[in-house]
Amino acid sequence: MAARIIDGKALAAELRAALKPAVAALAARGARPGLAALVVGDDAASRVYVRNKIRACEETGVRSESHELPAHTSEQAILERIAALNADARVHGILVQLPLPRAVNAERVLAAVAPAKDVDGFHADNLGLLLRGRPRFVPCTPAGVVRLLEHAGVPLAGRRAVVIGRSSVVGKPLALLLLQKDATVTICHSKTLHLAALAREADVLVAAAGVPRLVGAEMVKPGACVVDVGIHRGEDGKLVGDVDAAAVAPVAGWLTPVPGGVGPMTVAMLVANTVRATELALGQAAAE
Repeated sequence: MAARIIDGKALAAELRAALKPAVAALAARGARPGLAALVVGDDAASRVYVRNKIRACEETGVRSESHELPAHTSEQAILERIAALNADARVHGILVQLPLPRAVNAERVLAAVAPAKDVDGFHADNLGLLLRGRPRFVPCTPAGVVRLLEHAGVPLAGRRAVVIGRSSVVGKPLALLLLQKDATVTICHSKTLHLAALAREADVLVAAAGVPRLVGAEMVKPGACVVDVGIHRGEDGKLVGDVDAAAVAPVAGWLTPVPGGVGPMTVAMLVANTVRATELALGQAAAE
């Protein structure tokens, strides 16, 4: 039996629609949520991602602004722009689009974003709160994955989850979220021995390794939920993920598509974090 496809595009649209009343209420109080996106360089994919995020903001009523800097911009100039955004009361969320140029220290740049405006959830303060189980902002892709799983009715408590990928953007925070949902979690990576055997033990298998079609049918337990976080453009111009979807679909119980799975949820959770940041600034939401 073919896997049930988990439609992230449809759920993301529902989440954005549900945010509109909160955005309108905040705007009525003179605090329209505002997101500032900072893009450094001319990476085509980054510009597409930012465009999608700005479009989602506009649809929800969130004010957005894009700050595009040339690739040769100095790190000091980038830090100065972030400092100005930190001080701007109209900006409630700051997004630094990755990757940054190689000459720029990404860690220093991300650390410069005020934790209360770090709607990507990458600042050490916010990652620390997530580790303690009291998150202020959860990184958007992991948050979107968990919402997809819950919406699809995928059981998590007591189940075995395997996350392929150990980045601070997806793998590590997602493992923490799954632990908080009472799953038993294993993180795998490029140095993991017997990866296929470990993956086959998973009731929930998340592919976030950044390797096209890494996960094949032989790595999937029959009936498992397979979440594909990867996105790549193949030689034929089509988008593919970290999962060989055609091979895995007949084996898995659930499968997220690429495109239309995790990606739209990442954007929706960014908008949700921006709304939450605005509420926290006004003291309407409980800060952890």
